[in-house]
Amino acid sequence: MEFDELLFSRKSVRSFQDKEIPQKVLNNMMEAARLSPSFQNKQCWRFVVVKDKNIIKDLALRSGMISKVNFFIKDAPVVIIACADPVKSGTINNQNYYLVDTAIAFQQMMMSAWNHGIGSCWLAAFNEQKVREILKIPENIRVVALSPFGYPKEKKTIYDKAVKVFAGSKKRLDLDKIVMWEKWVE
Repeated sequence: MEFDELLFSRKSVRSFQDKEIPQKVLNNMMEAARLSPSFQNKQCWRFVVVKDKNIIKDLALRSGMISKVNFFIKDAPVVIIACADPVKSGTINNQNYYLVDTAIAFQQMMMSAWNHGIGSCWLAAFNEQKVREILKIPENIRVVALSPFGYPKEKKTIYDKAVKVFAGSKKRLDLDKIVMWEKWVE
């Protein structure tokens, strides 16, 4: 896939085929994350890769911030939880860079996945304590995001269509609303 095509075609995927992701592809995704930039190259990120269907189901049923909002992840062959050790990063201008570092690495992982035809959906609406409890993540480690990964289903489910509308996935601001040249313009 050409790079621009890869960037411009990526979308959130919430319905997955019942098809395993090859270990070689998962390793490639992890390598893409590993090679991403970070604050002073401290590499604070850590990833929990879940392939066990029972654990994925537990995450689907209990990890949502509001009820079972993340229930759709139950059909994903893999769920990856992006974590960070804040101590292994830094703070500049009152910004904790573990969040930035982990976001960059997770995005690189997602783009690598998309290059292999594997969809994902960045989730932030999760109960960190529940995720920590289910996966036995230590208290000093922050759960930054999680995502299901899998080959997209050809036909969208009603749930997928409804969430897409609710999330406003198709709405993108025009460039002139987000880009200012030379200085800030109101």
